[in-house]
Amino acid sequence: MIKALSPTCATIACVLLLSGAAGAQSMKEMRAVYAEGRFVEAADLGATLKTSESHALAAQSLAMQGHFFAKGDEKKALFQRAVELAEEAVRLDPANPEAHIQLAHTTGRYGQALGFLQAVTGGYATKVRESIEEALRLDPDKPGAHLSLATWHAEIVNAAGPMAGFLYGASASKARRHYARTLEIMPNAKVVCVEYAFGLLLLDEEGNREEARGLLERALEKPSKDAVDRLYHEQAVARLAALKDG
Repeated sequence: MIKALSPTCATIACVLLLSGAAGAQSMKEMRAVYAEGRFVEAADLGATLKTSESHALAAQSLAMQGHFFAKGDEKKALFQRAVELAEEAVRLDPANPEAHIQLAHTTGRYGQALGFLQAVTGGYATKVRESIEEALRLDPDKPGAHLSLATWHAEIVNAAGPMAGFLYGASASKARRHYARTLEIMPNAKVVCVEYAFGLLLLDEEGNREEARGLLERALEKPSKDAVDRLYHEQAVARLAALKDG
């Protein structure tokens, strides 16, 4: 025979259930706000929730705001705050691969805002790679981790040239391998096609022009599901026009 819960136990159970439901509802609301492109609002909402998932998305939200809309010191401040949110996401759940991806993402953005010399002396390239590799260790098929690592290789090769391999172990072939794996996992993702194209242009704009053009055209054929897709769509249109003019 099942014992009835005492009033106190029943109250606690009810609070826990309601808390879980509220948390799920809040995450749903946060994702909806993010999908609409209200990135600062999404970040504020995520910061009030005490979960790794919410902090990771809050970090991503501020990184998106900084990358697409902010300038100068505002950009740097947004990225710095985004790094703090990602660090908290990792602290709350070290086994969450998305938290490590966003720590890599925001750290990389912050390093870019600081400038090349400060980023190099601050060891940002190494920090970014370590976070991505931890995400891949936790989930070897995580598309965001493969995409991040591909872009890491492309950006290092672009910045360091022939010294990229010696200094960081970065290479064009590794970038291509991780881009290809991301596209294999997510063949219909507009963002992946755009990032792949941009990465190829970083590696060799002249030599990869036609391949990048094909990826950008492929991206434009795909529907935009949310504000992020629309932002990448606009970037693809502008870059494709520049390639045709060039």
